[in-house]
Amino acid sequence: MSIAGTLRRQEHKDAAALPRSTRTAKPVRAKSRWLVLAVMSVAAVYFLLPVWWLLVSATKTNSALTTTNGFWFGDFALADNIRALFGQEGGIYARWLLNTAVYAVGGAAVSTLISSLAGYALAKYAFRGREFSFNVVLAAVLVPQPLLAIPLYLMFSQVHLVNTYWAVLLPSMVSPFGVYLARIYAAASVPDEVIEAGRVDGAGEFRIFATIAMRIMTPALVTIFLFQFVAIWTNYLLPVLMLADDKLQPVTVGIVGWQSQQGIGTSVPYNIIITAALVSVIPLVLLFLTLQRFWRSGLTTGSVK
Repeated sequence: MSIAGTLRRQEHKDAAALPRSTRTAKPVRAKSRWLVLAVMSVAAVYFLLPVWWLLVSATKTNSALTTTNGFWFGDFALADNIRALFGQEGGIYARWLLNTAVYAVGGAAVSTLISSLAGYALAKYAFRGREFSFNVVLAAVLVPQPLLAIPLYLMFSQVHLVNTYWAVLLPSMVSPFGVYLARIYAAASVPDEVIEAGRVDGAGEFRIFATIAMRIMTPALVTIFLFQFVAIWTNYLLPVLMLADDKLQPVTVGIVGWQSQQGIGTSVPYNIIITAALVSVIPLVLLFLTLQRFWRSGLTTGSVK
């Protein structure tokens, strides 16, 4: 009798000795995994298909958009489209990109700093009205941002800030969600023992925050910066309401303006508009790829011995 045959018989005996529920658990888990995989695959196709269409369409000429398959390449004219894009209307698209970068980087950076200061204070300092202040922040998170556009316009018009960079920058520097996230992360990740150790060593409160707390809170701060950057980069309502000068507009307002000119005189070709949309997405993709390493590991390891 072979050893292999003996082992197989023993495996069959062990399997038969298991309870029925245990024997059926593995097929059920396998079915669940396949179901989850199918749902995720459908979701991935749903979200990535428009991106694929945008990428493919940006490589085509204006005539090829209507004469070729919308989801596959035709004549590869991406380089020509990009040259035509940045030469359109005296290179106004480059100015729109620069404006958007100023709004997004400046607003997100200041918003992240303010959120980190406010969140850390709400998490680590006991003072009268702390819970009330945090509840006000939570209430502000629930307020839809479009509801504030008209009041902001009326307020800025009184101080003559409409149609200036500040009309978009100032509202972008405040993020209630950023304050909320910073407060939750600081309360969970910044140990009180580390703060007390810094005080014993003679460090001031701001130095403790700048040299210790901010380093521990880096993953949360990167998340706040990224969320605020994306929100400002893709914002349309506030700039279109505040800005009338083409040279101050961000790329979102500029692309929609080109789109609205379709069929009116010398309008911008549709393939140029699609290429403009593709180019406007590239900075967001690069930012995600650059900052994703901050989410892979926590930075609190070794902070408390």
